[in-house]
Amino acid sequence: MTNRRWGIAILLGVGVLVNYFDRVNLSVSKDALFHEFGISTFMFGLLSSAFNWTYAALQLPVGVLLDRFGVGPIGRIGALLWAIASFASALSPGIGSFFGSRLLLGVGEAPTFPANAKAIGYWFPRSERSLATALFDGAAKFGPAVGVVLVGALTVRFGWRWSFAATGLISFFFFLAFWFLYRDPDQDGRMSAAERSYIEAGGAQKKNGKGIRGGAPLGYLLKQRKVLGLVLGFFAYNYCFYLLLYWLPSYFGTLKLDTFHSAMYTSIPWLFATATDVLVGGWLVDALIKRGKPETTVRQTVLITGTVLGLALAGAMWTRDPVVAVFWISIALGGLSAAAPVGWSIPSLIAPTNSVGKVGSILNTGNQIAGIAAPILTGYLAGPQNSFGRAFAVAAGLLVLGVLSYVLLLGRIEQVPEPHPRADSMTSAARFTPPES
Repeated sequence: MTNRRWGIAILLGVGVLVNYFDRVNLSVSKDALFHEFGISTFMFGLLSSAFNWTYAALQLPVGVLLDRFGVGPIGRIGALLWAIASFASALSPGIGSFFGSRLLLGVGEAPTFPANAKAIGYWFPRSERSLATALFDGAAKFGPAVGVVLVGALTVRFGWRWSFAATGLISFFFFLAFWFLYRDPDQDGRMSAAERSYIEAGGAQKKNGKGIRGGAPLGYLLKQRKVLGLVLGFFAYNYCFYLLLYWLPSYFGTLKLDTFHSAMYTSIPWLFATATDVLVGGWLVDALIKRGKPETTVRQTVLITGTVLGLALAGAMWTRDPVVAVFWISIALGGLSAAAPVGWSIPSLIAPTNSVGKVGSILNTGNQIAGIAAPILTGYLAGPQNSFGRAFAVAAGLLVLGVLSYVLLLGRIEQVPEPHPRADSMTSAARFTPPES
């Protein structure tokens, strides 16, 4: 049997890795941008959130487009746009054009996570989806871990413009790779019949009888208790994620560390998070399910426990020692990251037929509202003194609400019922059913 599906998972992971090189560029370049454009701390918060404005606004339309046109075409367009956005950042003459390039980056990267969730649903049986999801979700942590160091080195050595140009070039290479390598399973000529049978027998999502069109309406999905519970719980996770993504180097800077050492300290929690994402949220979850443990129990345990561990972020409120701060932040980010691939595997497990793109886009809309709020509110709460205690306290409070949403709203992880046809359509069908031939 071929292992084409794992090649696809690695390709998706590389795409997310490149995404986060693009995103982390901004946080590493903060001091250089302050010097170049003369911006304030609050303005940097607005600039940090600009990416998320277009990213969030396009999530629901992207879900519809993914379920209508498929992963391949939408993914190719997105990858090309985000490469162009990185080059545009490098060439920006002023803060206005730089702001515009971050908006364009949000447009290009908007399809990434919903498309990946949909692709995993097509390519993997249920028992392998957590590890497959962890390969791309873990890249969201590994990207900042190595990105802050590599981009930081580029920024220190060559200047911030060259760091953005470098990520633009890497993004363009990924666009070419995705164009030539990604196909849906029914269009892929490299997968053996044995592998195809294996993923289908394991519950892989299939395109419906009308091709890739259709799926449940957005309005129907937005009313589902399980969808809302997943969205609210993941909102809390993503708020903490974006707080740390954009502000962690600045936080370590308040502990009297220079730019290079701030980047080094910042990389430690992200490396630990990469490990817990892949090993706990991915490998361990699938291993337990394959051994016959109840699927809902396993996924909910990791989801809730990981989110609770995120409360360790509060430990960083009471110390000025960077080593102690790294310890508590690593525990928090590690727990949240173990929960993350479980959360991102759920759209393909609860979505009605051919609706994974929409459920993933609803989930990521909530995520990106958190991504907009976190950098702005953190900039306001930290203030000119860069005091992060209040910002960490707000994040901890949201995590408590997230845990309650998983318990009370998401509940058992099973497929949402298919939407019922309208009553008049049913009556019409009963009245005019053609005779059997």
